[in-house]
Amino acid sequence: MDDPVTAVERNMVRLRRGMSRQRLGKAALREHHLPVDLQILHLVDVIDEGPDGPGQEMSVGLVAARLGVDASRGSRIVAEAVKSGYVRRVASQEDGRRIRLELTDEGRGVVEAARVTRHRHIAEALDGWTAEERREFARLLDRFLDGFAG
Repeated sequence: MDDPVTAVERNMVRLRRGMSRQRLGKAALREHHLPVDLQILHLVDVIDEGPDGPGQEMSVGLVAARLGVDASRGSRIVAEAVKSGYVRRVASQEDGRRIRLELTDEGRGVVEAARVTRHRHIAEALDGWTAEERREFARLLDRFLDGFAG
């Protein structure tokens, strides 16, 4: 058996492949007949996550960083989502010269549909686990991610 760190690393790679936004995103689009493409789905998910901390707002720069794209690509994706009615630009609460992003009702509907699909896939993966095993896994995963995120 591999040492635990190696086993976790290998399993995290498997998890990333299995939980990829591409795979689950396509499933959500298909299952819920969502009229959006994957980049919009990823964008509304990112905006739904909210800012990283107090005093921060959802900006094009933060969205681009989370999506792993440059600022100009992030700006184009945001513009498409605004034009499609899933996101709106509003004046910053901190500084009226800045713009923050928020979801529209349509954008929240897309997020909820994707969440339903992810929830179902996770529930299927946990099928056969006891309630205590599920709670313990959730607790340990939270603890791991808190340490991993730093």
